[in-house]
Amino acid sequence: MTTKHSERGGAGERSGAITLLRGASIMGGEVRDLAIRDGVLIDPASIDDDARDAVEVVDASGLVALPGLVDLHTHLRQPGGEQAETVATGVRAAAAGGYTCVFAMANTSPVADTQAVVEQVHRLGLEAGLATVRPIGAVSVGLAGERLADMGMLAGSAARVTVFSDDGHCVADAELMRRALEHAASLGAVIAQHAQDPALTRGSVMHESPLAAELGLTGWPSVAEASIVARDAMLAEATGARLHVCHVSTLETVEVVRAAKQRGIAITAEVTPHHLLLTEELVRSYDARYKVNPPLRADRDVRALREALADGTIDIVATDHAPHAPEAKQAAFADAAFGMVGLETALGAVQLAMVETGLLDWAGVARVMSTAPAEIGQEPGYDAPLEVGSRAHVVLLDPAARRIIEPTALRGRSANSPFLGVELPGSVLHVWHGGRRTVAEGELQLEEAAR
Repeated sequence: MTTKHSERGGAGERSGAITLLRGASIMGGEVRDLAIRDGVLIDPASIDDDARDAVEVVDASGLVALPGLVDLHTHLRQPGGEQAETVATGVRAAAAGGYTCVFAMANTSPVADTQAVVEQVHRLGLEAGLATVRPIGAVSVGLAGERLADMGMLAGSAARVTVFSDDGHCVADAELMRRALEHAASLGAVIAQHAQDPALTRGSVMHESPLAAELGLTGWPSVAEASIVARDAMLAEATGARLHVCHVSTLETVEVVRAAKQRGIAITAEVTPHHLLLTEELVRSYDARYKVNPPLRADRDVRALREALADGTIDIVATDHAPHAPEAKQAAFADAAFGMVGLETALGAVQLAMVETGLLDWAGVARVMSTAPAEIGQEPGYDAPLEVGSRAHVVLLDPAARRIIEPTALRGRSANSPFLGVELPGSVLHVWHGGRRTVAEGELQLEEAAR
């Protein structure tokens, strides 16, 4: 069967069957075929003549092939926040955005600080089938910042936790953070820190600047982020541990991370798509869709973040996908919940901010949105480029497409996106997760993914 951007998964998902992706631009470069059999990329030249009639062909001409995207920072809300998102709805959004693996943050209710909760999240991901879900374990019990969670138990569970974070809360106590880093080092795990000094951000709702004073909103100083990163970099150096910095948002933090890397400290960092594009000026509308933690910053910070991602100071893009029920955002700006959804718009936002500005090519996008996040999260099989023998986690993207983001088009449960009504470039047309088709012609393939 030969199709132009094939309508459904099928042949490529059956045991021994082959799907041929014809004429794709591999990470924006060489144009060649890719072939999938039994969940693995194979050499198209190895397909026997006798088997060619049974091969499903997807015309990938004009499309960019990327490794399946990996998000190291997703909030799936379940258990406890199902009114905003569930694991099932979250992975629908993930698959539609080109993601084949997401790491689910621990700030659920109950918190992911027990074996029962991380294994529940892991199981729900397996049942959903559209993308791999890797639970992140809490650093402290209840995210309270007082006692370490049993990290060894979480690491040894069926969920195999490799990343620990109290995201949404900073591990503000230096002694607790030191012990967390020591324990993580003994487990071969990484601590992902939400860098926000609570003493400097009480009541803060937007970036500290003249605009905050003009709008009558409490400002959030850049030093509240950079100072925690500086402290934690020193603790990571002292303990020999791996530190990951969540959602870097300021020029000052970029400078701290850069200096730490130059010292040889084992530090990595992420930036969100919205911090690569949006500035505090949007808060003039008092629209709570633009309220996020950390806040949208100044133009100078956006420029610094883009440059740091391009030069490798910032290692990855992570969405910080943070869904909320409508009532949580339909409030005065100061009272509304922090957070934005981002799984379905991340690739388009990165294309606009980084590719179309010439700061990254598509191979660079593959590095910061696929292979490097998988390496940091220690997720084998997702950290490989599109080579023969690799697991078939593949995205086909039409880079020439343009789409206006509409709330009714989002597959997740919440629509608190800062990009509603905005035209973004690129369209994810096809996704294979371990050889199973999860998206075809931009439509989710729920039955195929669940097989």
